[in-house]
Amino acid sequence: MAAKKPMLMIMGPTATGKTDLAIEAAQRFDGEIISVDSALIYRGMDIGTAKPSEAELSAAPHHLIDICDPLDSYSAAQFRADALALTEDIQGRGKLPILAGGTMLYFRALLDGIAQMPQADEAVRAVLDEQLQEQGAQALHDELASFDPEAAQRIHVNDPQRLLRAIEVYRISGKPLSAFHAEQKSSQLDYPHLKIGLIPDDRERHRKIAAQRFDQMLEQGFVNEVRKLHQRGDLHLDLPSMRCVGYRQVWQYLEGELDQAEMRERAVIATHQLAKRQMTWLRKEENLQQWNCFNADRSELLENVSHFVKSG
Repeated sequence: MAAKKPMLMIMGPTATGKTDLAIEAAQRFDGEIISVDSALIYRGMDIGTAKPSEAELSAAPHHLIDICDPLDSYSAAQFRADALALTEDIQGRGKLPILAGGTMLYFRALLDGIAQMPQADEAVRAVLDEQLQEQGAQALHDELASFDPEAAQRIHVNDPQRLLRAIEVYRISGKPLSAFHAEQKSSQLDYPHLKIGLIPDDRERHRKIAAQRFDQMLEQGFVNEVRKLHQRGDLHLDLPSMRCVGYRQVWQYLEGELDQAEMRERAVIATHQLAKRQMTWLRKEENLQQWNCFNADRSELLENVSHFVKSG
């Protein structure tokens, strides 16, 4: 079997210049960009997602943008399948796949694999809930240990959510939870890859940039963009698309639940909270080459990428 070719990953919180770096890398190393962003997949959601402009899209090939209607759902498992298929295609044409974005769940699915565990079953869960009330957690934990000692060792008796899920998986599928985890481990990404994390070294400066970017979105017509979605009549706030940062707050403004100042304030707060969650993910990321996103001189970083690509 031929050796796997390299792939580049550019990750980081919102408003750190991931798109700019991805385009620069694509032009320098003959690459194509695979978007790792759960908001850019939706058509008609351009301003609020900071979707690449026409000029940016023409500067380098982009993939997994505008692939879904806002009414549709798109899972991490679907992303993984699409990203792997695109990687094969891009590498088959002798180019470098560059995965860039801030949806860390997508990166984790790609890197760690996904176990195809059974969906929750309300009837099975109802029986388990009743057992928990009548017999107590220790009895259920003992049951788990009888067919899946590995999971029982990992799951504490006082963690009912994970305990019940482990037993539920076994009762539905006949397979222990640890077997699914073993399958997931076997599907971990086996391409050589370089992970670059664009990290702001000044959090207050980053917060101001993120707030300014939202104000620019408002000036560019973000409210009208959401109004068109609102007027469709088939969308609602429980959809994944409408949970994207900014869209919920503008939707509530259009519904009269918030005034303009409240809408802006809540959207900016939501943006900061998103960036905080993204940073939490990044702190746990292993073998991450961190780069200060405010450092405009990327020559050293790109030299590191060049060395990686050549060595791969």
